[in-house]
Amino acid sequence: MSKYKHHSSHHEHHCVQLVPLFALLSESELAQVEQVVHHKTFEKGEAVISPFTVPQLAIVAHGTLKIYQLSSAGKEQLLRVIEPGGYAGEDALFGVMNDNLYGETLEETQICFLRQQDFKNLLLKYPELSLKLLETTVRRAAEMQYQAQFLMMEDVESRIANYLLQLVKVVDSNSVMIPMKMKDLATFIGTTPETISRKFKTLEEKGFIERRGKIIKILDIDSLEDDYA
Repeated sequence: MSKYKHHSSHHEHHCVQLVPLFALLSESELAQVEQVVHHKTFEKGEAVISPFTVPQLAIVAHGTLKIYQLSSAGKEQLLRVIEPGGYAGEDALFGVMNDNLYGETLEETQICFLRQQDFKNLLLKYPELSLKLLETTVRRAAEMQYQAQFLMMEDVESRIANYLLQLVKVVDSNSVMIPMKMKDLATFIGTTPETISRKFKTLEEKGFIERRGKIIKILDIDSLEDDYA
């Protein structure tokens, strides 16, 4: 049973601080944001984010949430797995919507929600909060631009290994099926299909995986995590 409750305890107050957008706020400013945060517990397999839910920021307090999109053929394509402290939908607070983004719980999960409308009302009520958040957003945009340059250089092999580790978490098995075409996976990881094939071969030669087409068996999850995660 899903339950809403307004937040009260100090532990729940922690939720908002986990999001970089709010990280620089003072105690009193955080308290203002906390007034409008809702908490909800979901069973395994429940939809938390979809194009049909109200625009809101979802912060995982306990449990895990898988974020995926649907291919044109309606197949699920995993984007990432969010663990406690992670969040999705920050853009939704500012009206930037992705109409192909879904979030589903992988176990019983507690989510802290901040709805776009509540967030807007909050900014109208506390203009100084708006200024602080604007400053944070601009700073983060500059940092992300800087980070993007590094992403170009980051090891493709690590990105593939981490993607496989995320898939393992979702299916809870060491045998996974790549949920998209190789060219889509290449786009997602930021490389070419040829490079992906080559890197899969490297991971096989190193004894981390066995590959049969789209089916990948992870032979040693711990070692793969130690080397790449």
